[in-house]
Amino acid sequence: MKLDGFDFTATDWSAVPRESRPGETGTVSQRVQHFGEVRVRLVEYSPGYAADHWCHKGHVLYVLDGELTTTLDDGRVVVTPRGGSYQVADGHEAHRSGTEHGATLLIVD
Repeated sequence: MKLDGFDFTATDWSAVPRESRPGETGTVSQRVQHFGEVRVRLVEYSPGYAADHWCHKGHVLYVLDGELTTTLDDGRVVVTPRGGSYQVADGHEAHRSGTEHGATLLIVD
């Protein structure tokens, strides 16, 4: 990831419009900002959320609140608690996310 082409920017996430959509179960709401080619998202998963797709996009993901369960395409399951993070490159380890009790994430991709 190259951070290039934008100036210092402070984000008031409460002023960024929220986009919501259903998952396989539950819902995901996100607020999205673009800085050059970088996308920064504040994401909220409802309790019982399960993604309806496998993701192949690389991310740096930090769990602000709750707990995230990520299933990798090789069958591994990774639980990331509040204060934890994971990183995955584009095209590596397809993954699906879910949460039993809800989670709030900051994702950079």
